[in-house]
Amino acid sequence: MTGYFRPIPSLDPARPAGALPLAGGPAWFDRVEVLARGAAPEIRPAADLPAQMRARLTAPRAAICGVAMDRPRLMGILNVTPDSFSDGGLHNAPAAALSHAWVMEAEADFIDIGGESTRPGAADVPVAEEIRRTAPVIAAMRAAGLPAPISIDTRKAPVARAALDVGAGMVNDVSGLGFDAGLAPLVAHRGAALCIMHSVDTPATMQDDPRYGDVLLDVYDFLAERVARAEAAGVARAHIIVDPGIGFGKTLAHNLALLARISLFHGLGCPILLGVSRKRMIGAVGRVAEARARAPGSIAVALAGVAQGVQILRIHDVAETAQALRLHQAATSGRDPEER
Repeated sequence: MTGYFRPIPSLDPARPAGALPLAGGPAWFDRVEVLARGAAPEIRPAADLPAQMRARLTAPRAAICGVAMDRPRLMGILNVTPDSFSDGGLHNAPAAALSHAWVMEAEADFIDIGGESTRPGAADVPVAEEIRRTAPVIAAMRAAGLPAPISIDTRKAPVARAALDVGAGMVNDVSGLGFDAGLAPLVAHRGAALCIMHSVDTPATMQDDPRYGDVLLDVYDFLAERVARAEAAGVARAHIIVDPGIGFGKTLAHNLALLARISLFHGLGCPILLGVSRKRMIGAVGRVAEARARAPGSIAVALAGVAQGVQILRIHDVAETAQALRLHQAATSGRDPEER
């Protein structure tokens, strides 16, 4: 059996004998969809999986920054920019950023800090300015005793270095190691976690007529190559997260195709991060123009990702998503998720 193997996940409590665990989380699967370029998908029993792929799909994912990947985790977004698409300017003052970080920390497992907007059409921010926006906030969070692991959302090694120096433990690279050749060696040297996201070009041009032969398989191949690149630089696969990059160099049709089969990316052997919060596709499908009014649609897509075994949800509306996630877990498992 050759091709790309997408586990068909289930959270149903009636788990059949012989079903396989998906990435050590709550979902299971007993069938896979075999995908190939230019061929119709084929459904096969999971028992037919090649041994190496079976191991990748079933193995528990290692903890990231000390946070176990055995259940869905929340990453709160903290934009310290004047121009981010949904909350630009709200938290770019250090005091406001620290205050919002404490609000999110009540429910968030990670906090992701960005000092450069990556919305479509956004211009590059100079390195010194990006450091000025982010490093003091991270230092203040650590000085205040905020316990959540901190991720720095940047494409640039000097910005990442400054953030790691003051207490960040993860680098979230929206360029997928395509912008700064020094980033992967830096992450390896520091022993930090690394999120590799798929994108094309730069934020300024990424939505200029993006095209793919097969968006699902093209994104998978890109991420597989970039994971291998990170490993060659010394980053352990156990420290790597992958993100298919919803909204980055993709049309609405591309985004929906990725979301419908996002469980394919478990085959990379890394936790999957899903970032759809308040994005343009939520507004388009949900018919909501104002980005800050897109929480219901954002939560709906996040829970669809959870149903496919996604481990990390990158979100703006932390408390609302946490509430929805608890109810989703209770309704699918038949028990209160707090009763462990």
